[in-house]
Amino acid sequence: MPTLNRVQLIGRLGKDPESKFTPTGKKVCHFSLAVSNRWKDKNGVNQESTEWVNIEIWGRLGEVCQEYLKKGSLVFVEGRLKTDKYEDKGEMKYFTKIVAQALQFLDKKPADEPILAVEEDPGEYEA
Repeated sequence: MPTLNRVQLIGRLGKDPESKFTPTGKKVCHFSLAVSNRWKDKNGVNQESTEWVNIEIWGRLGEVCQEYLKKGSLVFVEGRLKTDKYEDKGEMKYFTKIVAQALQFLDKKPADEPILAVEEDPGEYEA
């Protein structure tokens, strides 16, 4: 039977991306992503729940994230689930993260960003 390990999320960065190099020299970027769910309860009161997800991005895509993303940036992330483990005071601890394979920036450009306009001199043309 085939299996599928794919996750798609839209959320905001909880902190600026952090990059580091592995002992073999590969670059990896990490950040946390806040994914919120909003609804109205039975009394009509707005409710909100936020899940925090750890994101890991390798290679050139990680470099792009480091350069252009910051805390609060809105992004679409697509990737796969990965569970890592480590030992803490003799006890094994597990944590799940998303290893991103695709990312799209969703922030709009600021409205006050100037539009570049160039006026050309008509010049003298021969007929």
